[in-house]
Amino acid sequence: MVSSTVNIHAAKSGLSRLIARVEQGERVTLARAGRPVAQLVPVARKGRRKLPAHDPLLNLAEFAVDGPGGPLTNADIDRTLYGRR
Repeated sequence: MVSSTVNIHAAKSGLSRLIARVEQGERVTLARAGRPVAQLVPVARKGRRKLPAHDPLLNLAEFAVDGPGGPLTNADIDRTLYGRR
């Protein structure tokens, strides 16, 4: 992650530009007389990360391995883990 330091006076006159840089993932340290006093950092995004389409968890039938009890289906796993029928 890119990081830079900006004096408070410059930050006040260019706040919109600083916010745009932070939205792109940059961390900006605000300094008073050259001493760091605060940081502008991107807000953590909420929500689930998407799994790639080739993830084995999304394609169990394709990646399943026959075991001693035979192949497992999604329904079998749900039943075992969650007691679902």
